[in-house]
Amino acid sequence: MTETPDKRFQHRDIDWLNFNKRVLQEAADKSNPVLERLRFLAIFSSNLDEYYRVRVSQLRQIKKIKKSLRKKLALKPSKKVKQIIKDVKEQQIEFGEIFKHEILPELAENHIHLIQHKDFTKNQLTEAQDIYQAKIKDLLEPQLVDFDKKNQLFLENNTIYFFIAFENEEEAGVVNIPVNQVGRFIELKNSGEEHYITFVDDIIRAEIHEVFPQRKVEGIYQVKMSRDAELYIDDQFNGVLAEKIYESLEQRTDGQPTRLLYDAEMPKELQKKLRKHLGLGKIDMMPGGKYHNFSDFFSFPDPTDNPKLQYEALIPILHKAFESEEDYFKIIKEKDQLLHFPYMSFSYVENFIEQAAEDDDVVAIKISLYRVADESALTSSLLKALEKGKEVTVFIEAKARFDEENNITWGRKFEEKGANVIYSYPKIKVHSKIFLIDRIENGESIKYAYVGTGNFNAETSKIYCDHALFTAHKKITKELDRVFKVLEGELIIPRAKNLLVSPFETRREFTQMILKEIDEAQAGREAKITAKMNSLEDEEMIDLLYRANKSGVKIRLLVRGFTSLIAGVKGLSENIYITSILDRFLEHGRIYIFHNGGEERIFMGSADWMNRNLNRRIEVLAPIFDEDIKQELKEILQIQLDDNVKARVQDYTQKNEYVAHDPAHPIRSQYEIYNYLKKKHS
Repeated sequence: MTETPDKRFQHRDIDWLNFNKRVLQEAADKSNPVLERLRFLAIFSSNLDEYYRVRVSQLRQIKKIKKSLRKKLALKPSKKVKQIIKDVKEQQIEFGEIFKHEILPELAENHIHLIQHKDFTKNQLTEAQDIYQAKIKDLLEPQLVDFDKKNQLFLENNTIYFFIAFENEEEAGVVNIPVNQVGRFIELKNSGEEHYITFVDDIIRAEIHEVFPQRKVEGIYQVKMSRDAELYIDDQFNGVLAEKIYESLEQRTDGQPTRLLYDAEMPKELQKKLRKHLGLGKIDMMPGGKYHNFSDFFSFPDPTDNPKLQYEALIPILHKAFESEEDYFKIIKEKDQLLHFPYMSFSYVENFIEQAAEDDDVVAIKISLYRVADESALTSSLLKALEKGKEVTVFIEAKARFDEENNITWGRKFEEKGANVIYSYPKIKVHSKIFLIDRIENGESIKYAYVGTGNFNAETSKIYCDHALFTAHKKITKELDRVFKVLEGELIIPRAKNLLVSPFETRREFTQMILKEIDEAQAGREAKITAKMNSLEDEEMIDLLYRANKSGVKIRLLVRGFTSLIAGVKGLSENIYITSILDRFLEHGRIYIFHNGGEERIFMGSADWMNRNLNRRIEVLAPIFDEDIKQELKEILQIQLDDNVKARVQDYTQKNEYVAHDPAHPIRSQYEIYNYLKKKHS
């Protein structure tokens, strides 16, 4: 434990790299199957691309603020960017070591060989030439770059290119690598039980003389540009906001450069020429390996079909109540029900919406959609409900980053079929995962509610650990109806006394609950706060936790991503213990438990303790009233708190050290939870 803290908050962008370091740890973990390790490298690469496009771009935007104002606000973007570059370089070196010296040899041991063009046999070279002529040649768009002419070259965001040095140093060549059209990996003919795969890049390398036939090639270097992904849109006019976003999506491909990743083997003089030609600063240049866009390894094939190379599939657990009775309305009206993904199937959610669409007694369905799947049973059921004449209200979040186009497209489909479609509000996002069904039973309106921690997306539900509450409890349904009235513009404030709804009650209620624990601790009584979230960044909440720490409140947090709170510091946070779990599934649930003098209060929903979740997003957290569900959530959370296999300690050291492991009693929480639920629902 450190004695003298020199700061109260860790910068979120620096600690985010600490999170991505944990992803790299999973790639390095030899207990993981080799193809899963490869996918963790893909996750690391994908995360880093988004980080540069979003977070680093924001730091770059801060640099445009006048220096005098930046000084007043204590903003030092250049210092942060330099720290980021240093940390990323170190991680990328480790990344290369894991890939070259661990994963490639293990793939080879399992008869999968990822080969470069220089390793092609005579027969493989002939095969590569045939593939080039038949599938690749016509997709290439070679360009010549004259270094004496500026602004001649534009590199699209996240697209990989070859930058080619010629004998004539006054010019260079650039050619796209058409991954979207032909895929990144090409399977060559196998030899016995040995399977050979090559990058499409290597087939182009082998035929580069065909691409630039009149020039002598001196070197071939892969490059990739990351560009600003933020859509800087004046959103004061709500009625046209969705259209403005839709029209502005091209900014994603031609935004400000935030990083040029290049092959570190590129000669320095050529690096300099390329940098100046693109109008980049030295800080924008990031050396990398021979291959970029490792996120493409999500699609790496397994020609052996060897089950040992991947995680063993977990058969979805059948939910006891939903399997016992076809009428979901009856089940939910009798008792609140809880689902857990990916341990259980998302089909239960889809089935309920389908039942609502078919049920003649259902008069209205209201739902908020943050990330809409391309095609799904859920969206089909909503369209069916419209066909059957039901009132359907769909709130579409048009500002869900990287999903704007798909969300707006679906919004238009719903509008065409007669739905009441509401798009984003100015200055605020709707991040809640909620729906409400209105059903007439014996002449009375009965409402059924859903509050979840994850998106309405069947595909992501297979890899995201989330929770979903179904309830007909009037205290929840009545207030959720008010939330939808806010979304529809009928109310300004939902006046919730039970739900926590941002940006209205959530901060105030969390503050009161923490202050209650402080009062209990100061009175010498037991005081505890236990919480699980994705990220912890809000400084007001962190200061409250520091204050609770000084009062003796025991604080146990599970934070998957970054945290700006610095734990384990004497006099500041010695009573705060934080772990982070990274495993085969992405931990995504949010659960908050306050001891409350022995009468525990438990909430679950969509909000993290981040400024945006408390102040600038419409979020919904539901109180857990059902005692069985309360116990179930507590037991699941306790299994995660006890994890000693995939949990890392998050404290002032930033070492990502694993929780002390007892070989005789290993607790790998995701598997323990699966077994717990399997037993409970057997």
